[in-house]
Amino acid sequence: MQTKPLTEQEVQQIRAETKGTVEKIHFNNAGASFPPDIVVETIINYLTEEAMYGGYETEFKYNSAIENVYASIAKLINANIDEVAIVENASTGWGLAFNGITFKKGDVIITTEMEYSTNLLSFINAKRNDGAEFIIIPNDEQGNFQLAALEAAITPQTKLIAITHIPSAAGGMLPIIEIGKIANKHNILYLLDACQTVGHAPIDVKEIGCDMLSVTGRKYMRAPRGTGFLFVKRSLLDKLTISFMDGHTVEWMTCNDYKLRDGARRFELYEKNRALILGLGKAVDYALHIGMDRIWQRIQYLANIMRQQLKSIDGTAVHDTGDQQCGIVTFSVNGMEATTVKNKLAEKNINVSVSMPRTTLIYMNKNHLDSIIRASVHYYNTEEEIKIFYDAIKSIQ
Repeated sequence: MQTKPLTEQEVQQIRAETKGTVEKIHFNNAGASFPPDIVVETIINYLTEEAMYGGYETEFKYNSAIENVYASIAKLINANIDEVAIVENASTGWGLAFNGITFKKGDVIITTEMEYSTNLLSFINAKRNDGAEFIIIPNDEQGNFQLAALEAAITPQTKLIAITHIPSAAGGMLPIIEIGKIANKHNILYLLDACQTVGHAPIDVKEIGCDMLSVTGRKYMRAPRGTGFLFVKRSLLDKLTISFMDGHTVEWMTCNDYKLRDGARRFELYEKNRALILGLGKAVDYALHIGMDRIWQRIQYLANIMRQQLKSIDGTAVHDTGDQQCGIVTFSVNGMEATTVKNKLAEKNINVSVSMPRTTLIYMNKNHLDSIIRASVHYYNTEEEIKIFYDAIKSIQ
């Protein structure tokens, strides 16, 4: 069934519910999106009640609402509710999953040239401390991931396939469903970094076939900073070790023993910001109300307009490659430092960001990219804003 596009009236209503759109043209959604007003209000109201009535007392009052956040997340990614843990950010979630795997000398991790630098550090650490190895499957000349090369690289020593779906500093996407089929065919653990994906494009963990998935709230999810979540497939829970423990981690304990609680919440610690969790829940519900298919359709539409307009400007190079592209648009202006372009756009109330090599180190080194400008659109952006952006780029060359 064809997805019904967001109407102009709906977009304007969404913008009316997002205070940030009044003051700024925000094309830094891959960094942190503008939250809906309801998210901000939820956080402020909860903190106010804490200040008036006490932290434990307020938590008790909102216990059902906090529980509902887990249900909303599970619905968003098509998971079971007991497969969801709420954490502070995607790096925490990814690290809990990765460090829960026991590596030994000779084990092999397979990754891609698009992997995020934080994840790459963990591979290096596993090599240094445990004797594990990691190999990189490069994209082809068109910027597409090579599935045949992935399958050819698998051996009995392959322990993990770790993939970042949408890279930090590129507009391409990896074929995560097809990768999942290969991982499942060979019975290999599959860890997916969906930091830039959830809230941006539809995610179905059952369709993907991933064992673990990490997400942040602040990016396309439009949730507050300091929020994120981790999905761990139910069948894998007892096979991962726990990095940190407190009373929340266990079902019971004695002076000599304990039993881990059922479900992914064993990866959480008790002390978290409940106001931010409720804000995360409101952001998830906001996206579910609009519909992820509709969100994804509009993001692709706007990003395509932006890319085509940038390509039409002499002296501007768009770096995005691959058959499937997302809402992140990366480019350079000949003869100008990326930071200079960012600052000149900021003077015109346009937010973009600059990506340095260390964010997506292998990819940027391979393509001899020093620093690039990253403009990332969201569904609340408009064609008029992109036209202003286009005129601004032309004027600052």
